[in-house]
Amino acid sequence: AASASNTERGVLEEEFKWLLKEEVHSVLKQLQDILKEASRRFTLPTGVGEGPAKQESFAVGATSSDQVKGILTLQGDTLCQAEVNLKTLRTNQLLHFAFRDDKQWKMQQIQDARNHVNQAIYLLTNRGENYTFQTGAEVLKLMDAVMLQLTRARNRLTTPATMTLPEVATSGLTKMFTPSLPSDILLNFYVNVNKLCLLVYQLHALQPNSTKNFRPSGSAVLHNPGAMFELNSQRFEVSHVHKVECLVPWLNDALVFFTVSLQLCQQLKDKISVFSSYWNFRSY
Repeated sequence: AASASNTERGVLEEEFKWLLKEEVHSVLKQLQDILKEASRRFTLPTGVGEGPAKQESFAVGATSSDQVKGILTLQGDTLCQAEVNLKTLRTNQLLHFAFRDDKQWKMQQIQDARNHVNQAIYLLTNRGENYTFQTGAEVLKLMDAVMLQLTRARNRLTTPATMTLPEVATSGLTKMFTPSLPSDILLNFYVNVNKLCLLVYQLHALQPNSTKNFRPSGSAVLHNPGAMFELNSQRFEVSHVHKVECLVPWLNDALVFFTVSLQLCQQLKDKISVFSSYWNFRSY
């Protein structure tokens, strides 16, 4: 029985060595290929040596009931043009705003997600084909590091930043339009999963002698009507909120690549854990 178990152990050790030497590198190569595709989506090159990413325009608010309509032009992680038409609810005016020609808006979420993907690629390429993994623990450590970057990349796209209304009001975005935004209109852009979202707030200035109980609202992705804030000793209340959005197909692709990559990492971790559970050698 002892010799049988020794033989079994010998076979397992050979299999494990093969896993460390061959299969791990095969998975790393697969991951690199998938993540390079993901990274390419973020830069959207038009072709090799053809310079910057191509511009893509998206229409938001297409139905007749939408108070807000617009065309947003995205180039990689940059919103390079935005045209917004707003029908105000109080006065029923039609207002039109567009980015000034010299202005562009960086979509920080997209930039951060791309940086995390590139960091994951760096971790993978750092262990070249000639590198030999000595232990299962070493592979697990690498997989955890790669998975952390991919999870962060995904979270940046799926979790928009929360902002207070004074932060929205004083962000550089409000200074980018021509004509200038009226003092009772606020705008914000963000990414939510695979969508590019535009928020428009219509404000109502509260009179200094207003009997309304003033409670400034905290941080949120989207502030609801009734939210209040103070800016330059003037108090405001949100009277209407309009949210319009459009699907960005390449963001959708990138999220699929993240999911597939995370699954590959987890499968490799599971295989190594199965081997490690067969014996208690510290080196494995």
